[in-house]
Amino acid sequence: MPDRAPQPVDRQLPTDEARDLISLVRDIAQREIAPKAAEEEDAGRFPREVFTLLSESGLLGLPYDSEYGGGDQPYEVYLQVLEELAAARLTVGLGVSVHTLASYALAAYGTKQQQVEHLPAILGGGLLGAYCLSEPSSGSDAASLRTRAVRDGEDWVITGTKAWITHGGIADFYTVMARTGEEGPRGITAFLVPGDAEGLSGALPEKKMGMKGSPTAQVHLDGVRVPDERRIGEEGQGFAIALSALDSGRLGIAACAIGLAQAALDEAVAYATGRQQFGRPIADFQGLRFMLADMATQIEAGRALYLAAARLRDAGRPFAKQAAMAKLHCTDTAMKVTTDAVQVLGGYGYTADFPVERYMREAKVLQIVEGTNQIQRMVIARHLAGPETR
Repeated sequence: MPDRAPQPVDRQLPTDEARDLISLVRDIAQREIAPKAAEEEDAGRFPREVFTLLSESGLLGLPYDSEYGGGDQPYEVYLQVLEELAAARLTVGLGVSVHTLASYALAAYGTKQQQVEHLPAILGGGLLGAYCLSEPSSGSDAASLRTRAVRDGEDWVITGTKAWITHGGIADFYTVMARTGEEGPRGITAFLVPGDAEGLSGALPEKKMGMKGSPTAQVHLDGVRVPDERRIGEEGQGFAIALSALDSGRLGIAACAIGLAQAALDEAVAYATGRQQFGRPIADFQGLRFMLADMATQIEAGRALYLAAARLRDAGRPFAKQAAMAKLHCTDTAMKVTTDAVQVLGGYGYTADFPVERYMREAKVLQIVEGTNQIQRMVIARHLAGPETR
């Protein structure tokens, strides 16, 4: 029924190279990702071949140093790439964001030797990463994690369980936060753990309401032995590394949320301009026109917010507050816009004949991952009013 093709987002890009990059991403999205999205999500199939293609195309290490296979792109460009990928399929956009998050510790805190040895395969060699902070008993209260790493000669032996891990069980490497010392945030250390390490295993993926093609699973570490050369940063620095990574990761979630919302708006506009009732398109009716206008306005506001935060990051300025604001606003917008898109399509929106019902189911998780939106409000308030008193 929809007969109005969506117009590409008019993007503000800093260089010709960035414009070429967006053109490449759009081509891959239209040819390799979007046509299979509905079928593969229904089947719960993870598109590993797409991630291989993205790696071969130089798209899995965009914000990192080209010396190690990265793309030397600023965050304002990288995030717009994520948005384009998420608009085609959230499993892909979010997967790239998680891979970037998992790569961050090594890229930002690793030694030169570690970076030379591991980053080329991670950024351009086809590997897929996972980020392991949350546990069954510690989600928002991440500093209380129980996974423990004990020194044994030149090795560390890691034991514990991580929860809600995107790419859990299928990743080639895991960035793992484990307790090496005292209770609390100062006793946590980061490790780079190979996916084929003896004693590491993934549980069965969670049965989720959306993003069924993206495996989310517990990861068990049963006496996993890694050499000290795979410790990232100093002992006790892991929690600071984790929080620093999440500031950037939240911008990735924000960009993915806007991509999903844009896809929902495009479907709603196409349907509303093609669906006839009372002898004319339903897009002629003011009530529906106002809905579309509100949806578009919130999307543009979210895009401006995440890009403003990205430009602060690119300039080397503090951006944690703005990242939390972007994550909060953009994911709330995705939830509202996808729900409104279902309403625009009416009964058809509630069926699997159109993708908006899937978009609505997928949007919910974005308000939860990488810090719930309640946590984002706490972060913002802390920047405004200082830490809470006890």
